[in-house]
Amino acid sequence: MYNRTIVPTGFVVPEGIKTDEFVLKPLTVNNLIKDYDAVMSSQKHLQGLMGDDDDWPLGLTLEENLVDLGWHQREFTLRHSFAYSVMSKNDQQCLGCCYIYPSGKPEYDAQVFHWIRQEYLSSGLEKRLGLAFQNWLEKDWPFSRIDFPDHS
Repeated sequence: MYNRTIVPTGFVVPEGIKTDEFVLKPLTVNNLIKDYDAVMSSQKHLQGLMGDDDDWPLGLTLEENLVDLGWHQREFTLRHSFAYSVMSKNDQQCLGCCYIYPSGKPEYDAQVFHWIRQEYLSSGLEKRLGLAFQNWLEKDWPFSRIDFPDHS
């Protein structure tokens, strides 16, 4: 867990965003099955995407995913980091996730990552998600310096 809040005390954390293609909403344990399906169907795409040195999500169990989601949910309530599920408009499928973490680099306020299901990569959805996510962060969040690590 991170040990500090990354937003000012009085800041009201946005609930999410809605677009013509998807909805961002806080990631919680209530989306366990949908999230697990998205992660497991996108293993090749996710390996190393967020700078992980391990093989995540290879071998991830449903129980381990529950722990991960609980951690993200708790971090959100502590205001230490924020994770959002990217859901289909009808809420039937988890399309991916967006993460807002404290940056380990002093020149940035936050480091952010996003991904979509591997099956949608060729549609350009991940790029559209990234643009919507970046615009939302710049418009509705208190960060002036955001690290968007390269997605390629």
